[in-house]
Amino acid sequence: MPDVLDASPYDALLLLSFGGPEGPDDVVPFLENVTRGRGIPKERLKEVGQHYFLFGGVSPINDQNRALLDALRKDFAEHGLDLPVYWGNRNWAPYLTDTLREMVRDGRRRILVLATSAYASYSGCRQYRENLADALAALEAEGLELPKIDKLRHYFNHPGFVEPMVDGVVRSLAELPEEVREGAHLAFCTHSIPNFAADTSGPVEEHGDGGAYVRQHLDVARLIADAVRERTGVDHPWQLVYQSRSGAPHIPWLEPDICDHLEERHAAGVPAVVMAPIGFVSDHMEVLYDLDTEATAKAGELGLPVRRSATVGADPRFAAAVRDLVLERAGAERGQEVTPCALGTLGASHNLCPVGCCPARAPRPAAAGADSPYV
Repeated sequence: MPDVLDASPYDALLLLSFGGPEGPDDVVPFLENVTRGRGIPKERLKEVGQHYFLFGGVSPINDQNRALLDALRKDFAEHGLDLPVYWGNRNWAPYLTDTLREMVRDGRRRILVLATSAYASYSGCRQYRENLADALAALEAEGLELPKIDKLRHYFNHPGFVEPMVDGVVRSLAELPEEVREGAHLAFCTHSIPNFAADTSGPVEEHGDGGAYVRQHLDVARLIADAVRERTGVDHPWQLVYQSRSGAPHIPWLEPDICDHLEERHAAGVPAVVMAPIGFVSDHMEVLYDLDTEATAKAGELGLPVRRSATVGADPRFAAAVRDLVLERAGAERGQEVTPCALGTLGASHNLCPVGCCPARAPRPAAAGADSPYV
């Protein structure tokens, strides 16, 4: 039997994710949830939803979260960590408020949250914290006793997140034709966000050109590129590129776009490219459509060999990393001296989001941070 690991004072872990449609009839209601408050007509949402309809109206993200739930529960059980794991989404069932209500009724009073976003940004961190505040406000209005909620730190540079991506890039390189393999470039892909959101990502002292969002991605890209060089003996040139841009065209977003990058690399005589989606935890719609469909089609038009490496998904090393993060935070909450596990040059991220971290354009209450109205 494994030794019993101590997660106290926490009595539950909440996997918090984006959500996605699970059938054609879900697509437009899901997109209405995502875009609520922006006044986007239903006909426009039907156009936007075409990439979901290409996959039968089903986003893979929910099944991927179910697989991650299974991996977490298996890892916790095998290592003696008695901590139940729940799941709630921002935009689709199971909805966050419903899950938190279930947790409260199950007697959970100290909850840790794992968001399926590894990096600092408004949409990847603070917006989830705003969703938590909204859910707590709803439970408070129902007269329920509110739990204390903390969010696990950003895990972009934890070995359990980085090492599976290294393996994925090495495998993708090996899948390229031998005659183009050595000259292949690496395109490290992440979700584009508005420049202003990038510039104000992370704590105030990290704001600036690209903010913490770009710096964190660049650090991970360097880690992977260095590890690939050590594994293969080849120093593959690399660049951080972006995908999945949305919104008004007059607002600047992070560039270059992956398709533009592929055109530029082809024009420069690069023989092949491996696309590595380091900004995504799993192979959800932005990966399947924007990379596997659009970018791969662009590469086909150019005659440029490409491969797309795997995301972390439910890799056992990632589940083990979550266990490590839980125990790290629990020990810190108990007042113990802990040594956070982090690779690269940036060190471990903060446990508590400070005031001014990843601010919204219109301020809203956010839980699980230094400015939380719920303590």
